[in-house]
Formats: sequence, structure tokens, C-alpha cells
Amino acid sequence: MGSNRFPGKVMVKLHEENKVLDYVVNQLRFCKSIKNLIIATTYLEQDDAIVEYAKENNLEYFRGEPLDVLDRYYKCAKEFSLETIVRMNSDAPFLDPVLVDETVNKFQENDFDFVSNNLTRTYPIGIDTEVFSFNTLEKAWKEAKLPSEREHVTPFMKKNNKMFKIYNLENSENIPIYRLTIDRREDLEFLKSIAANIKKKPILMNDIYQLFAQKPAILELYNDKMNLTEGYNKSLKEDEEFLKKLSSEER
Repeated sequence: MGSNRFPGKVMVKLHEENKVLDYVVNQLRFCKSIKNLIIATTYLEQDDAIVEYAKENNLEYFRGEPLDVLDRYYKCAKEFSLETIVRMNSDAPFLDPVLVDETVNKFQENDFDFVSNNLTRTYPIGIDTEVFSFNTLEKAWKEAKLPSEREHVTPFMKKNNKMFKIYNLENSENIPIYRLTIDRREDLEFLKSIAANIKKKPILMNDIYQLFAQKPAILELYNDKMNLTEGYNKSLKEDEEFLKKLSSEER
């Protein structure tokens, strides 16, 4: 609920009575590979609304650190005794359950520590899936120090390919990389138009791209002014401050 760019964005209505978070949850209910769907939110008062939502929809939930999301993930996984964790963001209403299952299956069928479809970007932003073992998460939780590694959960895993065996799932088709997430209020009309025009459930990535081909006017609503790495860049600046402070303390 405390998004800096668009507070309360996951509770905004996307189509009729369905909120962004409804879409996230409903899409993921079609996944064959997911046993437990857990909302990992914060202990801040503003996220009481998320907890109420979880209770009303009979969803498991966990409350943890607002900024140290790696810590939140680790303690959530420990609380629920999870062996494999699938990380997906709540501001992505069109997560594709077929691609989620494909990513999870790739992880389960091989001896990987971390599998994702976003190490090299060949899928739209908002179709991201990251899968890792509890042991991988625990190692990252113990060893990750930088603010960017703590806030964004998986950078430590991605950067340490000698420590972890990682794999990137790539799209075989060459498609335009659109952002199918809600970051700012300007994204709302674009996502609403997608939701209004596709009635089938679940909504798959290919359905969305077929819609763009059939009704290209929808792309005129697309907010292409967004800096895709704005949040991560902010964390990298915090890394610089952290390292300066560490260096001065060591002196």
C-alpha cells in the first residue's frame, strides 16, 4: 500500500469490482505448480488493508520488514516451512500461469538454485517469475549486505553465478517488450483497457499481444515514459552511501 509512485495501487479497481490484487491472485490460481499462495506484506499499519484482503479471500499471509524484503521473504519461507519459493510481484495483474508453471518445472527438473525469466529480458515486464530453493534464499539472507540486495530480494542470487547455479528462461519469439505492471497512475487506463477487452480466464501473455495486434489503438494509452530501473537505481545510490559509511567506520 505504501508505494512511493502510486500509493495503494494494488487495491485500485481494474475492471468492474476486481482490483489489481484480485487479478494477481485469480491468475495464479490457474497455476498447476503452486501449492501455497502466500501474500508477504509488511507490518506497517497501512498494510492492514492487505491483511484484511487476505483474510476475506482465505489466503495465507505473512507480515515482515518494509524495506528489507529479503528478510521478509526468508522469515515467511521459514514460517511456512517452504522448500521452494516462487517470487511474483503484486503490481503485475497479468502474470501468466502457463509461464509460471514452465519456470517452476525448469527449476524442478534440473539441479538449479535459481531460475527466472528476467535475467535477460525477452518477456514483458510484469510476466516475471523467479524460483529458488530455501537453501539459496537462506544463503542470500545471511550474506547479502547491500541495500539493493536486501530490498529487491534476488540481486544477490543473480550476481553470484559462481555461488549459485542459475538459469534464464527465454522467449523463443521476438516480441516488443511492454510493461504490464502498474507503477504510476498513468498506467491505469492502459491496463484497464486490456482487462476490459479480454474476457477469458486466465489471461495469457499471447492473449494480450493478440489484442494489441487486433486493436493497436490500445497501445496509444501505453505509458512509455517510465524509467524501468528507477527503483533499483535508487537502491544503488543507497549502496554507495552504505559503502561510504562502512569505509569510514573501518577507518
